[in-house]
Amino acid sequence: MLLTLLAFAVALGILITFHELGHYWAARWCGVRVERFSVGFGKVLAHRCDRHGTEWALSAIPLGGYVKMLDEPPAGASNEEIAESFNHKSVWQRIVIVAAGPVANLVLAALLYAALGMMGTREPEAYVAQPQAGTAAAMAGFSAGDRILSIDGRQVDSWNEVRWHLLDRLSAGGEAYIQVQAGDGRQLERRLELQPATIDPDAEDPLRQAGLSLLIPAPGIRQADPGGAGAQAGLQAGDILVAVGSIERPSARQAVEEISRHPEQPLEVRVLRNGAEHRLQVTPRAHQGENGTIGRIGVMLTTDFPMVDVRYGPLESLHRGIVRTGETIMFSLKMMGRMVTGDVSLRNISGPVTIADYAGQTARVGLAAYVGFLALISVSIGVLNLLPIPMLDGGHLMYYLLEILRGKPVPDAWMEYGQRLGIVLLAGLMGLAFFNDFSRLFS
Repeated sequence: MLLTLLAFAVALGILITFHELGHYWAARWCGVRVERFSVGFGKVLAHRCDRHGTEWALSAIPLGGYVKMLDEPPAGASNEEIAESFNHKSVWQRIVIVAAGPVANLVLAALLYAALGMMGTREPEAYVAQPQAGTAAAMAGFSAGDRILSIDGRQVDSWNEVRWHLLDRLSAGGEAYIQVQAGDGRQLERRLELQPATIDPDAEDPLRQAGLSLLIPAPGIRQADPGGAGAQAGLQAGDILVAVGSIERPSARQAVEEISRHPEQPLEVRVLRNGAEHRLQVTPRAHQGENGTIGRIGVMLTTDFPMVDVRYGPLESLHRGIVRTGETIMFSLKMMGRMVTGDVSLRNISGPVTIADYAGQTARVGLAAYVGFLALISVSIGVLNLLPIPMLDGGHLMYYLLEILRGKPVPDAWMEYGQRLGIVLLAGLMGLAFFNDFSRLFS
């Protein structure tokens, strides 16, 4: 719990502070006086003023920050003070200042994705398991052991990239041309026709619905207890399980369950050792478990996925970071549109509870996962703030565009009604997000 809260606070601190820095940099560039830049909210714990008259503050609640500009000059202000006020800047300068916050989040996301590319990540290679009959993958001709090389001409380096490249097609439907290397070494093209899948947090993985899943290698024996039933029957570290009892090509879980069901009963186990298959008779020893007597043979199983180091040079990482950010923006907008039309469940809207949970989960996995999480949330903050909803940056941009079209500022009455509408929309959105959060928490 402590790590989750800390990871969530750090994420909000970085992302919102960077957002506000975007506003700050643009305001300074346009000549607007910035009175205060605060990291955090609430009581000011420490502060200092720079030569431009900006107070830099560290506040008590470390959940973001804010920037306070000189909106209107005080009564009797000099011409210089009037020129430094936000509301006396041209409409184009105000657009730049307001848009700079969300744009800063998008720039940060691209840099974080680029950093991931340069850091390198260990990811599973894109080997496909045998698809279930009748699925799109089965009808396209995929077979167990096919290695995916490219999708629609774009090189694929790992299973994570397969999932990303097919995500939009899985939600909207469509076809994809996938280059694979079959088990016999031949390179073949598979034409995958996808129907729109249900995108819902509680629904089955849409990639699995299409029949595509990661090939799970046969379990092997990492360690055998010298006094255990397995070692005495001839099992050795490094053996690969081919069959356990009646189960051919079992997963690690299936192997454990089959052994557990046969206490004190001879069980045939076939293993692959140095390229040759061996048949052994193992009699699991009886142990008293929570649900009765189970069999154990005293071995530790392991499943070694083929992994690949995904790493790129600085320029390619930056290019990929920009492309990934752009694709994430487009996917986010498409998902919002599909929510409006009812094609995507509103249960996909998440609030702070779910985001905090993901922050904690990714922090536990490692730095690369947490950086990827920060990049994704940074895109979400940027896109959300650009929506034309009053109270958000996008709402202000909408007013400024109307001002350009009308040739004069929007009437105060319009802005007042817009503010009320914005409050209702944001309250409804936050209410739905919290409802989804607590539904997941207690279901």
